[in-house]
Amino acid sequence: MLNRLLPASGPGRVLALATLFITMGHGAFMTCSALYFTTVVGISVAQLGLGLTIAGAVGLFAGVPLGHIADRRGGRETAALLIALNGLAAAGYLVVGSFAQFTLAACLFVVMERGGRAALQTAIASTLRGEDLVETRAHLRAITNVGVAVGAGFAGIALQLDTPAAFRTVLVLDALSFFVAAAVLTALPKMAPVATAADGPGQPRLAVLRDRPFALVTALSAVLSLHAVLLEIVVPLWIAGHTDAPRWMVTALFLLNTANVVAFQVRIAKRVTEIPLAVRAVRQAGFVLCAACALFAASAADGVAMAVVFLLLAGAVHVYGEMVLSAGAWVIGFDLAPPDKQGQYQGFFFSGYAASVMIAPTFLTATVLRGGALGWLLLGGLFVLAGLAMKPVVGWAERTRAPQPAHSG
Repeated sequence: MLNRLLPASGPGRVLALATLFITMGHGAFMTCSALYFTTVVGISVAQLGLGLTIAGAVGLFAGVPLGHIADRRGGRETAALLIALNGLAAAGYLVVGSFAQFTLAACLFVVMERGGRAALQTAIASTLRGEDLVETRAHLRAITNVGVAVGAGFAGIALQLDTPAAFRTVLVLDALSFFVAAAVLTALPKMAPVATAADGPGQPRLAVLRDRPFALVTALSAVLSLHAVLLEIVVPLWIAGHTDAPRWMVTALFLLNTANVVAFQVRIAKRVTEIPLAVRAVRQAGFVLCAACALFAASAADGVAMAVVFLLLAGAVHVYGEMVLSAGAWVIGFDLAPPDKQGQYQGFFFSGYAASVMIAPTFLTATVLRGGALGWLLLGGLFVLAGLAMKPVVGWAERTRAPQPAHSG
């Protein structure tokens, strides 16, 4: 199965292997970090949430400047360095003993994570072209789900043992995963940094901050990205408090989501190769995600059987919308970015996603969990409006720059 998920050879396989190690560590850490910090370190749940919020806010400002460095210094070298530093930041959690230390460590971790992600996009854009770029991005999406699932499985052992040593072992493995990924990335071909002409006199160093059309594209993408936390936060609480469905449906929906992404993401992404197709995919995703919201709302119907049926239908529709949206967003984010500024542009684009994930729990709790079916329909309407707005906004962005698709041969 792993051979089917990895690109055949070359830079794509190197990038996929590095992604696999990073996401395995992330899956393991994500699964047991809350228990580690609250039971082993001894900080409260409120302090944990506050520290992570502060770190998330600090991280919003890291992607663009660190991505800019990757543009100027080279994606491979910058990505490997930042990912290795991410490993050091992960190891720093082992010596955390107070709320202040936790917040500082979390800020360092998120800054390196956001910078490493932006630099990795620069490496992808500089080493791959054409169909290889499109296909590799899809493989990376699928391998991410596999890595997180495998890492979560290892962390399950630590959760079962429930000892400080077991939790610290997970943190050590998380740190090592970053170091291994950084070493793997050095196998990428060395590419010369992009030209620095754009940074000449009179030219802004961080041009993305003045690119209003791209900022609006990022904002629309952030609205659509609200779907990303549905299965993690909203749906489990919805199932527990608003439906007659058994609690194991939460696990069933996660498995349904992961299996479909692994099986179909590459196939779907191969069909989305240029901006017009990407805009159409995003518009379709808006309607599909709206349909998923309606089905989740319908799961509040009386009876276990009806609740289970509607939840399974909602999960299937949701993951299809997720895959179509991912394929479209990748192409739009890459093709609208100037070839010599991929790092800063991808750093900015991902900051929109990060901001969405940061505000989503509060926003969705207030709308969906308190508003019930009406809240679900409101969220679905936002998805439709954002999807429909993408076409004119992308058209505006295309008119402000030369048409230079990042993945054209």
